[in-house]
Amino acid sequence: MRKDPVELLLRGLYSAVLYLLLPITVYHLVWRGFRVREYFKRWDERYASYPESGGQPRVWLHAVSVGEVNAAAPLVNVLRQQRPDIRWIITTITPTGSQRVRALWGEAVDHVYLPYDVPGSVGRFLDHFRPSLALILETELWPNMLFGCRERGIPVYILNARLSARSLKGYRLLRPLVGRALRTVTCVAAQSQDDAARFIELGAHPAQVRTLGNLKFDIHPPDTSAVLEAFARHVVPGRPVWIAASTHEGEEQAVVDIHAQLLARHPEALLLWAPRHPERFARAEALAREQGWRVATRSGQQWPQADTQVFVIDTLGELMAFYACAQVAFVGGSLQAIGGHNLLEPAAMGTAAVTGPHLHNFAEISRRMQEAGALRICDDAGAVSAAIQQLFDDAAGRERMIEAGRALVENGRGALAQTLALIAPELPAQV
Repeated sequence: MRKDPVELLLRGLYSAVLYLLLPITVYHLVWRGFRVREYFKRWDERYASYPESGGQPRVWLHAVSVGEVNAAAPLVNVLRQQRPDIRWIITTITPTGSQRVRALWGEAVDHVYLPYDVPGSVGRFLDHFRPSLALILETELWPNMLFGCRERGIPVYILNARLSARSLKGYRLLRPLVGRALRTVTCVAAQSQDDAARFIELGAHPAQVRTLGNLKFDIHPPDTSAVLEAFARHVVPGRPVWIAASTHEGEEQAVVDIHAQLLARHPEALLLWAPRHPERFARAEALAREQGWRVATRSGQQWPQADTQVFVIDTLGELMAFYACAQVAFVGGSLQAIGGHNLLEPAAMGTAAVTGPHLHNFAEISRRMQEAGALRICDDAGAVSAAIQQLFDDAAGRERMIEAGRALVENGRGALAQTLALIAPELPAQV
């Protein structure tokens, strides 16, 4: 097969730059490690250094962090049930994603961090784990990894694929290379027609791209009965409860301001606060205590007490259960230009959802929820406070939002079945 000289040149330049930047990755890991201790660990995986032989081939799934792992969970769970003979290797990039993988599947799957996208690390990773099929979630487009899969005959599917207009602009300089890498992929299974169009604009052939919908609609709410029963024993029925979920550093003061305004009108209001990243747990607690509020934590007191005004959920994997304990949810990552977080989770748990304006990572979901009357999109923190206050005072309106959200989630299901059918021909033969 004749090699494309332009591709070789672009790959060479891209790889040379990454090799030159490798020393900076060490500084990056150290810098992140001072904030999150887990970044000091498992550096060998970041550079694809493994102590033992790879063993039997696997199906490889890559999910960058917690949100992508959660989106992939229904797919992995169904396939593990249908095909227990398949051995899985699941990669993430973040420690929180890693923790979520272990919380969901323990040692039943192999798990490492995805290595940096330099040819040596990519080659060691692929030759060690020898995947027979690669499933990549959402927007993880690493050229050397995609080319490496092509060179080893590994089919690649980009599942639940999304590409915002902002991300498309971000690929401006790398578009000639990323476009060629995209054309090595077997299929791009896009969340929406808009996502599909942007992948084609980035360089994918139209024949490669299909629109299957969003796997996040195939969410299966966990059994929350134990949490709800314990919460009810500690919190007076009818008490106004809101949750600030997946908040980021720049949004923390806004959460404090919102709760102060709510307390002025509803002195008995309770805030459940679940920061997005574990390194922010202590800071959220400190900010609340600085206000003179009575604060409890999930890891400490376990449950809010009668006089608790702020309850910090400083654990992982429990957000869905605590959504069900609140009447209103503010979903973070939306008051800053982060792009938002999964709005379908509170909808599935029967909680009215409020968000800020920055939703480019969930543009299609937020549009559909707003049109269905299942979401309030607010321009700023003051509007968020007013929306929560209004929903506290309007039980009937809140219930209409809740019912609209549940119906939207139920009617949106279907991407999982289509995705399973799409990849079925590529699954390893049953032995």
